[in-house]
Amino acid sequence: MAQTIAPDQLVVNTLKGLIMDATRAANSGHPGGAMSSADFASVLYSEFLNFDPDRPTWFNRDRFVLSAGHESALLYGLLLLAGFIDDTDLAGFRQLGSRTPGHPEHDVTPGVEATTGPLGQGFAMAVGMAQTETFLRAKLGKKVVDHFTYVLTSDGDMQEPVVMGAASLAGLWGLGKLICYYDSNKVQLAGPVSRVDKTDYAKVFAAMGWHVQAVDGHDRDQIRAAIKKAQGQKNKPSLIIGHTVMAKGAATREGDFGTHGEPLPPEEIAATKTAMCLNQGICFEVPKAARAHFQARFPELKKRVRAWQDTLARTIKKADPDFLGFWKAMNTGRPELAIAMPGFEPGKKIATRQAWGACLGAMKDFLPNLVGGSADLDPSNQTAKFRDAVGIFGQDNPLGRNLSFGVREFPMAAIMNGMALHGGVIPFGATFLTFSDYCRNAIRMSALQKLPVLYVFTHDSFHVGEDGPTHQPIEHVASLRLIPELIDLRPADANETALCLEIALRQPKQPSCIFLTRQGLPVMDPAQFPAMAQGVKRGGYVLKDCDGTPELILLASGSEVPLILDAAKLLEAEAPGRKIRVVSMPSVALFEAQNQEYKDAVLPPACRKRVAVEAGRPEGWYRYVGLDGLALGLDHFGESAPADKLAEKYGFTAPTVARKVRERYFG
Repeated sequence: MAQTIAPDQLVVNTLKGLIMDATRAANSGHPGGAMSSADFASVLYSEFLNFDPDRPTWFNRDRFVLSAGHESALLYGLLLLAGFIDDTDLAGFRQLGSRTPGHPEHDVTPGVEATTGPLGQGFAMAVGMAQTETFLRAKLGKKVVDHFTYVLTSDGDMQEPVVMGAASLAGLWGLGKLICYYDSNKVQLAGPVSRVDKTDYAKVFAAMGWHVQAVDGHDRDQIRAAIKKAQGQKNKPSLIIGHTVMAKGAATREGDFGTHGEPLPPEEIAATKTAMCLNQGICFEVPKAARAHFQARFPELKKRVRAWQDTLARTIKKADPDFLGFWKAMNTGRPELAIAMPGFEPGKKIATRQAWGACLGAMKDFLPNLVGGSADLDPSNQTAKFRDAVGIFGQDNPLGRNLSFGVREFPMAAIMNGMALHGGVIPFGATFLTFSDYCRNAIRMSALQKLPVLYVFTHDSFHVGEDGPTHQPIEHVASLRLIPELIDLRPADANETALCLEIALRQPKQPSCIFLTRQGLPVMDPAQFPAMAQGVKRGGYVLKDCDGTPELILLASGSEVPLILDAAKLLEAEAPGRKIRVVSMPSVALFEAQNQEYKDAVLPPACRKRVAVEAGRPEGWYRYVGLDGLALGLDHFGESAPADKLAEKYGFTAPTVARKVRERYFG
């Protein structure tokens, strides 16, 4: 019967059949929403999306992000038709070790552009991809970079505030090659949308500078016309609102919110497949006619890729030094980057945030593809000079490398993930450490997706002072250290800051958070502390040692390293001959990645008198000092007062640390 219906309808029906089979095999899923998006998805992939059937990662491909990650079965159905996965993969939907996990993961499944699932972030990542495309198109020319970014969103996506923040920036930036399809099926997991939302998104997006259309989401002619019209927008991102019916095509359960989170029963699938002219006795079947119609463009797509490659070769051959320098930078592997950081005068007091600013001034020149900014804290985050030097990115200045994110920490972080996923740029974003809470889930998604994004967090302790407890981070460093695959970097001075930034920039697959001080710290002399250069790379190292086996080890990170150096001097002065080792640990993650032999060399097991000091939660330090050791930190919120007064009250002075060590070990 399949041959009696139109080929494009057969493709849609096939997608829906694959969705039903996958969700039934997994005995869980979201078939209803995926089915309601099938008309748009089939039109986009089979008629508009520019991709390479032989190489999913072709650089100038159109990007398609499934922000509604719970509709993963739809995406996997498309990837099956595209030839990126096979029916065995689809049959393994949500099973251990399969290439079809419950939510799409970009480093697991070919053709998946972004790991989605936490709603709203896929949309924001698509904004980041579109921003990068716009910047690279302006830098390298339309012959090299010129593609669309498409994103499919759901009612749930729209309810996450990260979408509004990212959408506002997309409209401000004039990202004309960003096209969002909003599957407005008016149903979500717990019931109808009307229970929780009455927002007129057409008016909201239009007010933010978007081109907005509304279509019948099951009328493919309307969808085609809307996509073509959206593609014609030069300076406005596009929102296509597809009014759809949940589980459209299901035999008896159209519009049923229960289909959002439950597989259709076998009898419902059988009846639905019969109505769709599909063979109900075969699972994961793709009729030859459906595959042929879907893949009819493949020869043309392959021809486009070959033409682009030829054009690129000619462009590079004739390119000027600016183009070639940028092209080399964006195609150099992160571990191989040429990095030359500034030096700092020993003994001078410099806040590590100021050291970051100085490094950023150097980085802007040797890393022409470094792009980023601050969440409206440019002077405090030391990004203002970068902004003024490289220009603010926007509709009138697509070559600008500074992104003015405004007070939008979560959108900033998620957009940076999209930039990293697109490739070609090195993204960074900055804010106060206490506001890392706003960024946290996007930071987690950076780590999960193996994206070397740089997060710069300044004002890293109670030394913020008068701003008070709302701005004084206590638990934040310890909390971020709990995220797997995230590199924590808390430098002790300006030189360690430069070394930490080199580490972050050279990461191929891990994001980094660097924690920087507001207050000045004495610059350590590399000649006096020669272990620093290599030691920082290993996360922890012996900064100052004694003769023979130490009887006491003092260890710290960041601003507390100078503190324990001074405390060690006091302890040594009161009892000459004391053997005290001082350890700087700028990165717990990097130190834990070392072999046991190295870790034991830094922290010899025989020495049980150990003290760790950090201006934050102390619990994590017990892994190094032991339950019988001393971890000095803060387990309470701060107060509004000058920083030096707070340091006195909280015990973060050298005499107080020396006294507590003396009372514990030498009393």
